[in-house]
Amino acid sequence: QSLPPEIVSAGTTAEIKSDANQKSNTEAPAIERAGLYPTVEEEEDKHKPSGKRVTFPSDEDIVSGAVEPKDPWRHAQNVTVEEILSSYKQGCQKLNCKPIPKVLKQIQELKDLTQRNECLDLKGEKLDYKACESLEEILKRVQFKVIDLEQTNLDEDGASALFDMIEYYESATHLNISFNKHIGTRGWQAAAHMMRKTSSLQYLDARNTPLLDHSAPFVARALRISGSLAVLHLENAGLSGRPLMLLATALKMNMNLRELYLADNKLNGLQDSAQLGNLLKFNYNIQILDLRNNHILDSGLAYVCEGLKEQRKGLVTLVLWNNQLTHNGMSYLAAALPCTQSLETLNLGHNSVGNEGVHKLKDGLIGNRSVLRLGLASTKLSCEGAVAVAEFIAESPRLLRLDLRENEIKTGGLMALSLALKVNTSLLRLDLDREPKKETVKSFIETQRALLAEIQNGCKRNFILAKEKEETEQKMRQSASMAEIATEEGTREEEEEQTSEEKGDKQEKEGEEGGGQTTENEGETSSQSGTSPETIVHQTTVESDSDTEDEEEEVLSKAPSTSDSSPDLEELLLEASLETGRDAP
Repeated sequence: QSLPPEIVSAGTTAEIKSDANQKSNTEAPAIERAGLYPTVEEEEDKHKPSGKRVTFPSDEDIVSGAVEPKDPWRHAQNVTVEEILSSYKQGCQKLNCKPIPKVLKQIQELKDLTQRNECLDLKGEKLDYKACESLEEILKRVQFKVIDLEQTNLDEDGASALFDMIEYYESATHLNISFNKHIGTRGWQAAAHMMRKTSSLQYLDARNTPLLDHSAPFVARALRISGSLAVLHLENAGLSGRPLMLLATALKMNMNLRELYLADNKLNGLQDSAQLGNLLKFNYNIQILDLRNNHILDSGLAYVCEGLKEQRKGLVTLVLWNNQLTHNGMSYLAAALPCTQSLETLNLGHNSVGNEGVHKLKDGLIGNRSVLRLGLASTKLSCEGAVAVAEFIAESPRLLRLDLRENEIKTGGLMALSLALKVNTSLLRLDLDREPKKETVKSFIETQRALLAEIQNGCKRNFILAKEKEETEQKMRQSASMAEIATEEGTREEEEEQTSEEKGDKQEKEGEEGGGQTTENEGETSSQSGTSPETIVHQTTVESDSDTEDEEEEVLSKAPSTSDSSPDLEELLLEASLETGRDAP
């Protein structure tokens, strides 16, 4: 290795060697004697004319040129559908692969190329490496909201290429890579790079795509600092053990993820649940945690509940559907519920909660001030359990939805629920099995039908009351704002009036004769306008459309406040099910 000539500007290599030889071996290292670096003169020799010196080239010589960074969108300006189709076909020809008919059809249907198009749907297509590479001709020219790569048989090479493109061109806000079992370590590495670098990707669906020990560290590193990802589906991804530990540890620092779906991962009641509990202790940004169809058990629920106690703000939905929980685990949940202040949906469906479990849960639910939706479908309840649930309904001022399907609730339980709804004014939907349960006394079958109808009527009554209250509050807000507007207009009219009165005797006389009545009316308007918003609000309340004064008072005092339930009333009514996933009924 030799140094550039600029560094040694005086003396030749031979001179350097001779100078170095004159010094003793102790004074100069062996590397200097070899002539690889210029020597530094002794203190007394440094001012001698023959002394060696080191110089550096000027700035002009150092910077020989610069390369502009590539513009991802240099191909996308003023492009037409025909040009995209042509480029895609040419790209396929170069790579010696056939254009995908499904892709050609979707490109032909594109309308506006200046903004994100809805979807590039490749679901079910077999994408080898060449097919993936050819798609760059499209992705460099068009952006999409959704790119669906579900079940496309991606291998490591194809997945890496596609994820790199999606990252570089900011191609999607929603990406589905589900059911691709062979993307391997390099595929996940590219996916992690995409998650970390892109600022547009908000939703990643990787269901049934294995994320194993050797791939998990890349994804965990990306999640630690992920900027835009808000929704992550990792159902049936083989996460139990080290992968979950890495992900949970990373997510403690993630500030952006809002929804985490971990169903069907065989998560256990020991170390996996301990990791989830720790995650809930430190992360207050995740709003939905779906743990359905795992093996959390009562032991794991204890860990999860320790984290749940810390959720003063954050977790809104917790799904524990089918986790082999029993009445023993309900003790942990009952202790945690009064502590959490953000949880609105709790789904315990398909667990052996039983009557004893609901009795334990009841006190925790009554002490809780946030739960709006409760799922107890197929939890082995009978009439005794329904009575405990009815006690909670009677006490609750905010419960909106309750699912009690697939339980053995007969006449006694239905009677308790019906009585509870006579005093509850918040419950808008109570799901029960449509057909009555078998009874020893045949007449009880008809009694059950009557009670089921009463319960549904109670929910309808609550909905009408809540709707009326919402409309009343809306009128109040409108009246208050109208009063402010009227006051401003009245003030403006008075100012104009005063100005006109100052103009000559004739104008003043005309103002008195012709406009006297108008001025008087305006005075009345302005005096009304000057009424405080509170007075207008009161008038609006009194003039409500309610049939009777008693009903009006009930609307104002008992109907559930819309501020208690974050979603709009219409959304709540139209909500199809308690479950946040797609499997459960």
